[in-house]
Amino acid sequence: MSAPEHGPSQRQLRVGEIIRHALADILTRGQMADPDLDGVVITVPEVRMSPDLKNATALVMPLGGRDTKKVMAALERSRKWFRGQIARRVDLKFAPDVRFRLDTRFDDDDQVTEMLHRPEVARDLDEEN
Repeated sequence: MSAPEHGPSQRQLRVGEIIRHALADILTRGQMADPDLDGVVITVPEVRMSPDLKNATALVMPLGGRDTKKVMAALERSRKWFRGQIARRVDLKFAPDVRFRLDTRFDDDDQVTEMLHRPEVARDLDEEN
C-alpha cells in the first residue's frame, strides 16, 4: 500500500507566493524582453513550486484571454530572462527555472457548471434526491 499523497509543503506555498509576487511585479512594469509581451496585461493567479524549489510553474492568463498562443510563446521564449529578473528580486539559494502554463481553471469551472445544467444531468441529479 502506498502512502497517501500530500499537497505542497508550507515552504513550497510560501516560496510560490514570493515568486508569484515577483512575476506580477515584473509583468506590471512592462519592461519585457519580448516585443510580443509589450502592452499585454497578464495575471499570475498561482505559482506552484517543485519540492526541491528549483522549478516554478506559473499559471498565467492574458487579460480577456486574448492572444493566448502568442503570449504563451513569448513567455516561453523569455524564460531565462524571467529567471534572471526573479533572481535579482528574490533572496533564494537558487533562482528557480520558470515554466509558464495557461490558467484554465475558470474555463474548467464554466464547463462543469454547463454540464450540471444539462437536462439529462439535472434529471439524474434530481433522481438521487
